[in-house]
Amino acid sequence: MSSGVLLAALCLLLTRLSGSSLSVPDIPHIAAYFGTKTRYEEVNPHLLRDVFSVNKSVLKPPPTERCSPVHLTAVIRHGSRYPTVKNIRRIQKLSELVRREATRGSGGSAGGSTGTAGWLQDIHSRWEMWYTEDMDGQLVTKGREELRQLARRLSVLFPSLLSEDNMRRISLRSSSKHRCVSSVEAFQEGLQQHWRHTEVQYGHQVDDELMRFFERCRGYVEGVEKNRTALLEVEKFKHGEEMDGVRRKIAERLGLPHHRLTPDLVEAAFFLCSYELSIKSLHSPWCFLFEEDDAKVLEYKSDLKQYWKRSHGHVISSLSSCPLFHHVFRTLDKAGRPRRSTDAAPEPASILMGHAETILPLLSLLGLYKDQTPPKADNYRTQHGRSFRTSLIVPYAANVLFVLYDCQRGPRLQLLINESPVRFPGLEEEDAPLYRDVRATYRHLLDGCDFHRECEWRSGGRGPNTEL
Repeated sequence: MSSGVLLAALCLLLTRLSGSSLSVPDIPHIAAYFGTKTRYEEVNPHLLRDVFSVNKSVLKPPPTERCSPVHLTAVIRHGSRYPTVKNIRRIQKLSELVRREATRGSGGSAGGSTGTAGWLQDIHSRWEMWYTEDMDGQLVTKGREELRQLARRLSVLFPSLLSEDNMRRISLRSSSKHRCVSSVEAFQEGLQQHWRHTEVQYGHQVDDELMRFFERCRGYVEGVEKNRTALLEVEKFKHGEEMDGVRRKIAERLGLPHHRLTPDLVEAAFFLCSYELSIKSLHSPWCFLFEEDDAKVLEYKSDLKQYWKRSHGHVISSLSSCPLFHHVFRTLDKAGRPRRSTDAAPEPASILMGHAETILPLLSLLGLYKDQTPPKADNYRTQHGRSFRTSLIVPYAANVLFVLYDCQRGPRLQLLINESPVRFPGLEEEDAPLYRDVRATYRHLLDGCDFHRECEWRSGGRGPNTEL
């Protein structure tokens, strides 16, 4: 064999061996800890190689029965977005502080081999404050792509439901927020790209009563959102030893006096890393400021906020999602009901576009991600194995899928979260239990959970610290 052929063969072998590392972009070492600002790809890393990769084995009706999917309800979070005004202002403040005063750092770079001086030089030479207040939480280009891609993957997973023939019978509802409306439009674009339509036709309904129920629940607004004691655990942790340790390390790395770097500014630097990654797929120089242990502390602070504000921490947070819970089960009831030949066919799919604040209360009401010991300010060290990690539960484009099957023994229901199977609490022996058993498990909520009664605020009534 000639030397040229040998060289060509060697090059081909090296290309194949290194292909996996070449095809995956440079990802920050802390990318999996951004809480609700985490990319969907960190939860499903296989999408980094193929955004249309679909694993049909996630659908798990009993192999002993003939089953076919007859309905899909999907509760979806909007895609990647710009920071809100509040965080843009924090980023501006941090940027000005670092450019003005961070010039004499003493520690090495946390995430790389260069020293702090090199990191600061990167900030000064490679990074400019480009966020403006008019961006205020709007969907970014990558966010639209995420929803298009999700729609196309779900079309492959459920070809009989999300089909072109069913186009006019697929129900689409959205929160009124710009990022959600843009996301539901992008989802429709993805469906119609899959159907090879050249012109996209939009048809969706804005429904804040359903998708922003938390705003209408007076008990939640008064008892949690406006109650200074409701998030006491978050405040304690924010000023506790773990956060103070991170703050001191970051201040030292930047050469700033400890008191100049507030917890909010530390979090702004952390979120800057997340925004640059989710918006531009960039490994921002801000990421090198944090070690993995720092990121875990900041993730925990974020999880405490979501737990005590939107999840199991206060019973009213979960109960506020009663309208969405009842809507999902009414839709499933209609789809699973035996029909006469004269009856109109049920909707094959219901697509509901909302927020992390939409999904977390619903999952909590269903009894999911409830650890035996709740996360608190003083038990960080024992919480590393907790199931309540918002980075894994509600990243951008998070989705909760209720799949109803027509089976020989009757309708069955399967739950998927972020395209992976999750079993209903109390029904852990089956991936797709009989629908009547699911209804029996949640009978107390189906027969109760009255939104107006639960959300009527009475001073001295149900305390916000009651746990569900």
